[in-house]
Amino acid sequence: MHFSLGVPRVTVQRRIDVSGLVRARTANGKKRSWTAIFLKAYALLARETPELRRTYVKLPWPHLYEYPVSVASVAHERDLDGEKAVLLTRIKCPERDAIHELEEFLHRARTLPVHEVKDFRQSLKFARAPAVVRRLLMWLGLNIARQKANYFGTFQLSVYSGLGAESLNPLTPLTTLLNYGPIEDGFVTVRIHYDHRVMDGATVARALGKFDEILNGVIAQELTDSG
Repeated sequence: MHFSLGVPRVTVQRRIDVSGLVRARTANGKKRSWTAIFLKAYALLARETPELRRTYVKLPWPHLYEYPVSVASVAHERDLDGEKAVLLTRIKCPERDAIHELEEFLHRARTLPVHEVKDFRQSLKFARAPAVVRRLLMWLGLNIARQKANYFGTFQLSVYSGLGAESLNPLTPLTTLLNYGPIEDGFVTVRIHYDHRVMDGATVARALGKFDEILNGVIAQELTDSG
């Protein structure tokens, strides 16, 4: 959170008609995970939109760096020692996976014992280090371009829509964070929270338009064909 607070973050949102996608999702009686659907769609969007694969780093001097592929960072709420904790898993090149494969990955992250998930184990081990060491290592990891994606990802996905709620100002040290609200009457509000040092609002607005096309195009087609 400390490093997320230093990011000049701005939000752009778009209300998207997903009524056709809702029908495609339920046509074969399988009801694929909305999280997996939106994750695949955003990864496809990032493949076509270089700005979404860029990041701001400070070493060896402040500059922008563009990654060749995306690494998703997905937030999961898990029970840890009797308390709720948010833990992250990373997925490299999620655009290459089928929606059902992403769904299986997310299911494992949400249901396996916490210490059986590699990313969770690494995070908990890191959390045991002294605060000054953690802060130094995080600063280095966030500012060495080639390593940032490996340690943290290139974009984050975090949603509460399954609880009937949505986050309006989530925090992340990454360039973008995607979230969306509850799906009601065939419509959903999708938000991209972005680092203003990397891109401007017009770029994000156009990206959301393309995201609409991807959801209702290739994603809907994959859901239809998966039956």
